[in-house]
Amino acid sequence: MNTGSMMLSGGNAYAALLVAVMSLTTILLRALPFLVFRDEKDTPAMVRYLGKVLPHAIVGMLVIYCLKDVNPTAAPFGLPEFLTGACVILLQAWKRNALVSILLGTFVYMCVMCFM
Repeated sequence: MNTGSMMLSGGNAYAALLVAVMSLTTILLRALPFLVFRDEKDTPAMVRYLGKVLPHAIVGMLVIYCLKDVNPTAAPFGLPEFLTGACVILLQAWKRNALVSILLGTFVYMCVMCFM
C-alpha cells in the first residue's frame, strides 16, 4: 500500500463529496440575495420588513428553545438559566457587544453548573 497516495477510499470519498456539496450549498445560499436583487435599485418592502423583524423573532425562538427543559418545580429550579439570562441581558444593555455577552454568559453558566 502506498501511504503517500492521495487516493480516497469509499468512505473518505463520500465524506469529501458531502463536505463539497455542503460548502457549495452554503456559498450559493449566501450569494443568492446578491444575485436576486442586483438589478433593483431599491430593496422590496417585504424584504426590508423581514430584515427588521426576523432577527428578533429568531432570538425569541432560541430563548424558548433553551428554556424548554427547565423545571421550576425541581432543583435547581432554573437558577442557572435565570442567572445566565440576567447576565447576558445586563451585559448586552451595558456593552452592546453580542460576542462579549455570549462568551461571558457561557462562562457564567459553566461556573454556576460547576458549583451547583
